[in-house]
Amino acid sequence: MHLGLVIYGELETLTGGYLYDRTLVQHLRRAGDRLSIVSLPWRSYRRHLGDNLSSNIASRLIGLGADLVLEDELNHPSLLAANRALTRTGTPIVSIVHHLRSSEAWPPGLRLAYRAIERAYLRGVNGFVYNSQSTRLAVERLAGAAKPSVVAPPGGDRLGSGPSAEAVHARSLQPGPLRILFVGSLIARKGLHVLLDALAALPAGDWSLDVIGDTERDPVYAARIRRQISHSAIQDSVRLLGATGDDQLAEALRRSHVLAVPSAHEGFGIAYLEAMSFGLPVLASAAGGASEFVREGESGYLIRPGDSETLTERLRTLSVDRSLLARLGASAQQHALARPRWSESMDMIRQFLLRVDPKRVPAPTLSMAQGGVQ
Repeated sequence: MHLGLVIYGELETLTGGYLYDRTLVQHLRRAGDRLSIVSLPWRSYRRHLGDNLSSNIASRLIGLGADLVLEDELNHPSLLAANRALTRTGTPIVSIVHHLRSSEAWPPGLRLAYRAIERAYLRGVNGFVYNSQSTRLAVERLAGAAKPSVVAPPGGDRLGSGPSAEAVHARSLQPGPLRILFVGSLIARKGLHVLLDALAALPAGDWSLDVIGDTERDPVYAARIRRQISHSAIQDSVRLLGATGDDQLAEALRRSHVLAVPSAHEGFGIAYLEAMSFGLPVLASAAGGASEFVREGESGYLIRPGDSETLTERLRTLSVDRSLLARLGASAQQHALARPRWSESMDMIRQFLLRVDPKRVPAPTLSMAQGGVQ
């Protein structure tokens, strides 16, 4: 099977969405499929819309001669005209949807514009790959009738085996400050400013925070975070570690007590699941797909966007009650280990793509406890 894949920038970009795309590419290539990557330059949303005034992207996609074209939905503003041209050739288009731009918090007028543009894009493709049921429902609410799709959730096994259950228990009961970890790019949607507000309400000696994530993606926001840290009494308790490799991330997960990423919205939240596999309770976003695998009060807590007060109370409780921390950590690890592995989900996607490709005999309908073909 010859597939095209449309992305912005580089496949090695350090975000959860690019990790998902990269893992899928690796799986398809191992299965013997041919992948042609079409990389579009990163620009502003307005300039991405301007891509539709040229036939360049359409010519590139048609010129691939692919059996099927995959598109990361992030690229939607650049692809409206190109997809109309590609559809006229009979080439199926499948969109990989991590989360909708219009699901994020925007001023009302801007959100209406994003919804209209995204709706037009979604209605112009033939099928979808979703990372969660929440993402699927968001697309169907926006675009109308359901199209062929597969829900293939990310796995939590990328970083290898986490600590043993005994090690998780012993780590939780260690004396000293609560060791909090934040994993995510320094962008407003990830909510680091909310976490810092919550921590400022706690005694500084009761906690420490390590922040792992790209500090260059939004320099304005990163500068805001540095000012917020330096202008409060928390600067001695916070470390901005920048982007790290997988080995360093795994080590941070081994030494930490809890993951806190109070995002405004997460289509899934791969960092939550990876932390759970290392026995960390997670303080996760209540908006998006995390509620499908984070059980409130069992493996962590779901925090409403912007709710720093609840976040403070949850962190205070976990700092004081280390027996609770141990119970939540054990439960988090058990839940994570019961989830589908990356290889299972990626194979589900491949079987779905074989069904979409009109040149091949349809495969049987697939199903999985946490996902499945629609």
